[in-house]
Amino acid sequence: MFTTRRALIPLVAAALALAAFSLQAAGPTYTAKLDGAADVPDPIKTKAEGTLELTVSADGKSVAYKLTVSDLSNPSQADLHLGPASMNGPQVVQMFPKHGEAQKKGPFNGVLSEGTITAADLVGPMKGGSLSDLIDELKAGNVYTNVHTDDGASPPNSGPGNYRLGEIRGQLK
Repeated sequence: MFTTRRALIPLVAAALALAAFSLQAAGPTYTAKLDGAADVPDPIKTKAEGTLELTVSADGKSVAYKLTVSDLSNPSQADLHLGPASMNGPQVVQMFPKHGEAQKKGPFNGVLSEGTITAADLVGPMKGGSLSDLIDELKAGNVYTNVHTDDGASPPNSGPGNYRLGEIRGQLK
């Protein structure tokens, strides 16, 4: 019995060390709460809301993301933009749709998009740049996310489920 305990001590120590390492393996996390009130220049009256979480890898070469929405209809696009909370800015990452995904039609609740951002995903003014440039903008509080909706009918921007310029928005902090 004494020998068994002695054999377990290194195993327990190794398990604790691995657990501590995995906790340190991720870099900073940035989150945004999305709603229509945050839309610029005019708030949108909608019940839709969402949450985006970004986690920078320990080596800074990738950013994992998860975008969850509720009470949203016809999500057509979700992206990251550069800009403060009070202004619109250029798109720098498209999160949805990706890899041949289609726009979602009708009511949608749940994870809209989940994945990993690398330097290859940067578009607009960041295209061809380093992911560290995006991470610097995140640190400065200069990145927001926007979820667009489109019911396919005219006129655009006519109500919930049809805000092609963006129905919900949130600043990453």
